[in-house]
Amino acid sequence: MLTVSSLHSQQGLLALFGAQPDGVVFKDAQWQAASGSEAATDAVLTVYAPALTLSQLAGITQALEGTCDLHGFTLHPLSGKFHEVVVKAPVTVLDESALKPQLEAIAAQYYVDIVVQHNQPELARPGLLVMDMDSTIIQIECIDEIAKLAGLGEKVAEVTARAMRGELAFSESLISRVACLKGVPVAQLAQIRDSIPLMPGVVPLIAELKAHGWKIAIASGGFTYFAAYVKERLGLDAAYSNTLKVDGDVLAGEVVGEIVDADVKARRVASLADEWQIPMSQTVAMGDGANDLVMMAKAALGVACHAKPLVREKADTAIRYSGLQGMLYLLK
Repeated sequence: MLTVSSLHSQQGLLALFGAQPDGVVFKDAQWQAASGSEAATDAVLTVYAPALTLSQLAGITQALEGTCDLHGFTLHPLSGKFHEVVVKAPVTVLDESALKPQLEAIAAQYYVDIVVQHNQPELARPGLLVMDMDSTIIQIECIDEIAKLAGLGEKVAEVTARAMRGELAFSESLISRVACLKGVPVAQLAQIRDSIPLMPGVVPLIAELKAHGWKIAIASGGFTYFAAYVKERLGLDAAYSNTLKVDGDVLAGEVVGEIVDADVKARRVASLADEWQIPMSQTVAMGDGANDLVMMAKAALGVACHAKPLVREKADTAIRYSGLQGMLYLLK
């Protein structure tokens, strides 16, 4: 019997799922076993959070009425592995136009990560993950940190923010920001490199994908000095980024060679999949800025990670609160 206290505890949720391994639904104001009906479904709903409760799931089910039909929650195979409860349910989407705004509202109300996907790459098959670096794999924007050393932190950070929101063309904004860095001693870049804060969850994400034969690459509008370091530190398979021109022992304020912009990132997804003989259906692209949207569209699954509202709106899915290991829950 479900008590009031069990509805508000993680233990109550896990006990009910353990008693009903084929799934549960919230119907007629109570939790009950899923019917096992063969209703046609076209997507998968995934909800995850630390200590997720039945009460939260009931509220989510009710909030989705009219937007989705849910056909029974079950535990995701990775539920609990990274200290989060993860549930999934096959769904029939009734109102596609209302879906993303509804998910945004639910995520904010219950402080959970929630996505509905039409495409799910498989974890057990080799795949490709291409990630942005700044504010995705790492918690900083390296160009902003360099600018602070030049005493131009606020000026450059504002341009960076506008570019990530899609208000400025990325290549032009990069050139103007890099010009501000002229004269910064190259030796000072080591201060930033050696204190780079990795994004929570990136290490377990990489370990789990590598254990299943996935390839992982960086495609970044940031700089090779840092991307090469992150690639080596995390054991990634490839890294593509911009090269800062050096004049003696200081930065020249210029970028050398082709700028890694949105289109270049997207081409890398396709070329790496071809190089490693990975079907496009097994590709994932993840990032936080507007310049990541093209590669997200190119991949089978695009994941906005702690991203700006515009990026969350246009990407296939979004990680709002979880660490990067949340991407694993989006695979089948």
